[in-house]
Amino acid sequence: MTSQDLTPGLERSCTTDWVVTAPWQTGIQRIEAYFSGEAYAPHRHDTYSIGYTIKGVQSFAYRGARSDSVAGQVIVLHPDEIHTGEAGTEAGFHYRMLYVEPSLVRDALVERASALPFLRDAVLTDALLMRAIHAAFTDMDTSLEAVAMDELTVLLADGLLANDASARRTTRSLIDYKATRRAKEYLESNLSEAVQSEELEKITGLDRYALSRQFRRAFGTSPYRYLTMRRLDQARGDIAAGVPLIQAALRAGFSDQAHMTRQFKAGFGISPGQWRRLVQRTNS
Repeated sequence: MTSQDLTPGLERSCTTDWVVTAPWQTGIQRIEAYFSGEAYAPHRHDTYSIGYTIKGVQSFAYRGARSDSVAGQVIVLHPDEIHTGEAGTEAGFHYRMLYVEPSLVRDALVERASALPFLRDAVLTDALLMRAIHAAFTDMDTSLEAVAMDELTVLLADGLLANDASARRTTRSLIDYKATRRAKEYLESNLSEAVQSEELEKITGLDRYALSRQFRRAFGTSPYRYLTMRRLDQARGDIAAGVPLIQAALRAGFSDQAHMTRQFKAGFGISPGQWRRLVQRTNS
């Protein structure tokens, strides 16, 4: 995770302004920022801009009108649409934003919609999109794993489609239980590996987005969440058996001990160190 000063012009430098960026990845970029006053001059991206306001009033000119977003509201700006950005009050504004390549959204909706989603309103309240954005920022210090990127793309694409009143939807497909079971077994057998989307596509015969949707409907969770919880189960067992934390993290497929700690707390509500002390106390 990197923090950067803002240069004059499109990104303005100010002692109170800051931007934090997650590791750069093709397809989806993640930033968190705070600005006071004017943040961005008129500009446009070739991506969807999907984010939410954490604190303050986030104001911007978009499609010939001024819009304001407050804490808890979602912002969706379409590719190639000119917009600005500024604080709506003297208190400034704090926000998170995803920049999503349209091709990812198109591929994720290939069986569900005939065109890219179009949202008339730039500011909205939507639980699905908010959940997707929150998930993207669970861990800004590391790159998103391939299956996590797939899950995020599906959530974002489905959220956009759900808010497009003009969308022409196609029929929802059935679940291929044999394919989803093969994916589940593969994940269970490769906990310590960086599972690639291409490998899951080859094993199941489903494209990554169809697999993500069907897996959730078959097993109640996404492939990435299933993989993460099985890794945590292994780590929890290893820690209880006395395996050092760093070794338990690497054996379970986490990039390092800090990565395991963040996921462990998110999954179980306590840190690996707390878990180790609890089981040691029980076994003593």
